[in-house]
Amino acid sequence: MGTQIERRDGGIVVITVDHPPVNALPVKGWFDLAEALRDSGADPQTRVVVLRAEGRGFNAGVDIKELAADPGHDKLVAVNNGCYEAFKAVYECPVPVISAVQGFCVGGGIGLVGNSDLIVASDDATFGLPEVDRGALGAATHLSRLVPQHMMRAMFYTGQTATAQQLAEFGSVHGVVAREGLLDAALAVAADIAAKNPLVIRKAKAALNGIDPVDVNRSYRFEQGFTFELNLTGVSGEIRAEFGREKEA
Repeated sequence: MGTQIERRDGGIVVITVDHPPVNALPVKGWFDLAEALRDSGADPQTRVVVLRAEGRGFNAGVDIKELAADPGHDKLVAVNNGCYEAFKAVYECPVPVISAVQGFCVGGGIGLVGNSDLIVASDDATFGLPEVDRGALGAATHLSRLVPQHMMRAMFYTGQTATAQQLAEFGSVHGVVAREGLLDAALAVAADIAAKNPLVIRKAKAALNGIDPVDVNRSYRFEQGFTFELNLTGVSGEIRAEFGREKEA
């Protein structure tokens, strides 16, 4: 349980997140993931990283129970910093990052895959941002990298999800496969990239980041400011408490 790093032949590193029951990460989980990504990218032997998860879904965002148990704002500040560092570590990893997504990918999961270089998804994968329903904001920056502008807005306001097949039509998902073949499909793409000159690939990653029209780190940090504002008004705590009661009912 937690975050594991597996170094495979050919310079492929597989990072696996395993936080039962739904991979909703606590503060430590986000920072551990960021550290795993930074350590993997810093290794000169690494040519490509595959980011995956165990369980029913890829990622369910932050651990809302951990936030609800904190009477102040310490956990909120910590988890926001953790998400920022994890998303940033994906984006700034010196080598390409391939996300292998199964089941649900919501909230913070969108931040991870939106900053990835490639996405391979199972045919049951869905993507969404239920932040408004949780009294929070954020990761619209990353959803904008996956779907067209007006679809992003509709998904953000309504909490609706998009399927892997829809994202494949947009070109955001590289391939859609049966769940049992997900890791193999991601590893096949990784092997194709890893077989190329490693210096060229690292320079290509730096060049592509350099021509991005949006600074994803600054853009996400701007979004986070509104999450803090909502929490200071008290409305976020009320919505989280109601969400907790709904889960228990």
